Amino acid sequence: MPELPDVMLYLAALEPRIVGQRLERIRVASPFLLRSVDPAPSELAGLTIDGLERIGKRIVWAFEGELFAVFHLMIAGRFHWKPAGARLAGRNALAAFDFAPGTLTLTEAGAKKRASLHLVRGREALAALDPGGVDPLAVDLRTFGERLRAENHTLKRALTDPRILSGIGNAYSDEILHAARLSPLQLTSRLDDDQLRTLYEATRSTLSHWITRLGEGAGEAFPEKVTAFRDGMAVHGRYGRPCPRCGAPVQRLSYAARECDYCARCQTGGRLLADRALSRLLREDWPRTLEELESSRRRT
Repeated sequence: MPELPDVMLYLAALEPRIVGQRLERIRVASPFLLRSVDPAPSELAGLTIDGLERIGKRIVWAFEGELFAVFHLMIAGRFHWKPAGARLAGRNALAAFDFAPGTLTLTEAGAKKRASLHLVRGREALAALDPGGVDPLAVDLRTFGERLRAENHTLKRALTDPRILSGIGNAYSDEILHAARLSPLQLTSRLDDDQLRTLYEATRSTLSHWITRLGEGAGEAFPEKVTAFRDGMAVHGRYGRPCPRCGAPVQRLSYAARECDYCARCQTGGRLLADRALSRLLREDWPRTLEELESSRRRT
């Protein structure tokens, strides 16, 4: 799923291409895309895009007259910049947005159509789509701590909850927690002040680093390789590969149809976090430390 750095990359690429341009036509190929239609798509045709905004992982087009198009790309939705009038074809095609300089297409890989487009009228309707999380790059340490400690969750869940923090998902939460040397399962209620400050600084530095890196990598080209798995990531998507800090193999924790990658040596004092399904299956044979894991591998 495109997260804050990826959304910022899209916004930077879209701004010179569509802001100040008149939207000539909207072509919708999938009925599952549109989730609200006040205004109707036909009402936006002919209007000028005044600016772009971000609500968490959502991309907002602000039209004249306080009309808004709000995109949530979910896991597999992607934008593509094509020559003007480009044909909308293929089972992954969801919609096309025609401008004089070019056509922006929206696709979604896979059978599950989760990407969404809300067309809304007025700031009040736009605000209703905001889950309420604070911008991790704009908030101060005190507010960051208040939000994390308001309820008792694991750090992994707290970082990815859009009601707490805005724009962080599975990939960058793994990177943030590795940078902070904190366990993904540590509870927010047990964060001491030093750990909180470390997490705050790691959140800001990790996101800022990737915003800059992705922007420099794309240059003036439209981004076509938006992915949750990036070369140069420390742990996310690197299961079994050496941690760049200590060299220990990166571990993976599976839970609730999600996965979390972490370094046991750097983040959990060498303790392996129990995968609920597999640890129940193996019971006493489940390795609890890196040393036990290496020993079991040598035996096999």
